Amino acid sequence: MKNLKNFSLGIAMLIGYLSFGQNTTANQQPVLKTITGIVTDNSGLPLPGANVLVKKTNRATQTDFNGKYSINAKKGEILVFQFIGMKTTEIKIGDSAVINVKMKDDAVQLESVVVMGYASEDYDGYRTSERKSTSKNKTVENRSNTTFTQTLQGQVAGLSITQGAGSPGSTQVVIRGNASLSKATQPLYVVDGVPVKEEDFKKIKTDEISSVNILKDTSAAALYGNRASDGVVIVQTKNGIPQKLTEKELKKKIKEIDKTTTPIAIEPDNEDYDSFVENAFESPKTAPLSTFSIDVDNASYTNVRRFINNGQKVPKDAVRVEEMVNFFKYQYPQPTGAHPFSINTEYSDCPWNKVNKLVRIGLQGKDIPTDDLPKSNLVFLIDVSGSMGSQNKLPLVIESLKVLVAQLRHDDKIAIVVYAGAAGLVLPPTAGSEKQTIIDALSRLQSGGSTAGGAGIQLAYNTAEENFIKGGNNRVILATDGDFNVGASSDADMQTLIEEKRQSGVFLTCLGYGMGNYKDSKLETLANKGNGNYAYIDNIQEANRFLGKEFKGSMFAIAKDVKIQIEFNPAHVRAYRLIGYENRKLRPEDFKNDAIDAGELGSGHTVTALYEIIPANTKSDFFTEIDELKYAKTEPSKTQFNDELATIKFRYKKPDGAKSIEMVEVIANKASALNEASSGFKFSAAVAWFGLKLRDSKLIEDKSTSTIKKLAQEGLAYDGDGYKAEFIRLVEAVQ
Repeated sequence: MKNLKNFSLGIAMLIGYLSFGQNTTANQQPVLKTITGIVTDNSGLPLPGANVLVKKTNRATQTDFNGKYSINAKKGEILVFQFIGMKTTEIKIGDSAVINVKMKDDAVQLESVVVMGYASEDYDGYRTSERKSTSKNKTVENRSNTTFTQTLQGQVAGLSITQGAGSPGSTQVVIRGNASLSKATQPLYVVDGVPVKEEDFKKIKTDEISSVNILKDTSAAALYGNRASDGVVIVQTKNGIPQKLTEKELKKKIKEIDKTTTPIAIEPDNEDYDSFVENAFESPKTAPLSTFSIDVDNASYTNVRRFINNGQKVPKDAVRVEEMVNFFKYQYPQPTGAHPFSINTEYSDCPWNKVNKLVRIGLQGKDIPTDDLPKSNLVFLIDVSGSMGSQNKLPLVIESLKVLVAQLRHDDKIAIVVYAGAAGLVLPPTAGSEKQTIIDALSRLQSGGSTAGGAGIQLAYNTAEENFIKGGNNRVILATDGDFNVGASSDADMQTLIEEKRQSGVFLTCLGYGMGNYKDSKLETLANKGNGNYAYIDNIQEANRFLGKEFKGSMFAIAKDVKIQIEFNPAHVRAYRLIGYENRKLRPEDFKNDAIDAGELGSGHTVTALYEIIPANTKSDFFTEIDELKYAKTEPSKTQFNDELATIKFRYKKPDGAKSIEMVEVIANKASALNEASSGFKFSAAVAWFGLKLRDSKLIEDKSTSTIKKLAQEGLAYDGDGYKAEFIRLVEAVQ
């Protein structure tokens, strides 16, 4: 078992010292005063989220991010200080109004917390409590006129019980542990060895209960697997058969139960993804312009990779085809002119709909030598809330950011802001040459508490603005699972906040971590609206790629608000559709509006977009022609622009600029056969094809894994790092 100190704040433990009133008369009311102080660990570091309570009363509080607390008490009462992994400390209140506490480590190990409580009423009508405990259990006696959840309410730190209006079935029970409190998270309920539905659990009367066993983290997962990701409440009733099963016997019993009951939903049921409808075919006669923002993000691909590698079904809305395509680098030429990127187009056959064509548009950002890059003013903004406690979250964040620290130069500056129940600055701006100081600050981070994401963003941007480098690379790097639940937390709130902050000239990089309660929708919103980019880090190899090998492209913008607008020639195009970019589409009038935000392009970055074309005079089941318009001229002359398929325009701003610059290119009406197309065309088409298959697109005819794999293999070139070969293995894993 893990040492208590490794457990997240709020795992199930019994907060004792319960009392439900003082038997005092009106003239004996105690005189309360405010007691304040700071709670630290043995080395003097503040302990956020420590429990502070007045013994034998119901007055309690928790320390804030800086370990500070404030509580009302009177002289002579005893303050009790509790923190997971620390020995409980009791201090009698004297004349001083300031009590600072240094807590000591406790090596006791926790297997579970057993509640067998009791509460009764004395003859005076006042409720009394008794407490009998060992290191593993605490004993109480139940009242028969309440439900079990009502009795537990407020008694167990690991349980959050919210009583709704109406029947007991409206009560919500949530175990608090590795995950922050969330309406979406629910524990597994096991009564007399049998998993039961939540509504049945809530109907149990307290006089029927013999014992309650609350499991969390590794102890829960060891017995119940992924279904126990939000904890387990094990109830033994007095009339039930006592079952002292070994771990092996319990696993066997669960397996037998699974055969006859509906399985409990597991990951990713608590993950959030923006839903969207894939782009449909449009006529150039009625929709002559297609406008969108570039997207250099690739979070969707690494997230999809995580699902496939874990043997899980990929959620449809987790698949953003453009991000899958843009995970890979293609061999576009470096720009040679004054503009910061080159423009490249290719026109060939569509592999999934044989009668259609495919247009590929590729941008290649200028690769700037490291020595010529501007100085960096970076702020790490790290989520250290309770939801970040698992190994693939905060521990991976720390190791990931060490990769980035290794890239820093002497003149670069970095600060570290963290947030849980509150936000705080744990490392002021520090020179890039002080790498060990930065790494030491990262290594001291621990998780616990709720998630005040809005407050963290505010503080991080304020820190970046106070140390702003004119003409430099000013950027906030947010690392989180996106599970914000305190302050500004909704997607709309976060969008408003980040739109305000992008005016500061500070760029944003979002790094997503974890699974189960991962909030992709929030991170995508932040990146899309905040002059930012977004990556999902599923392992240290991905951290090495994004923050190491591709550091320049990820962290140094060479152009911002990059927009593309394409006009197809109706003489050659019956209909067109943009593959992906559903969340990046713009109105035609937004193209020249410099107030409209769009994507950024980093040093050495590539961006690829694909259009599927239904050629003129070609029939398709995927597109229905509308009636001819009476007043609009829809047919060009037979000679005018006859050799042009489309005209494509680009607008971008310099990183510190406010006015956009326009570029124009023409795509010739000259298609090559697919077998003659470049390797990059074939591979990007194969990746898009696979994404459409995962989204169960209704606009593709061929969904065969073997044909997707074959096309990807034909495009397998320039794969020194093996990412393309890995993609082919993912395709093979999905039938």
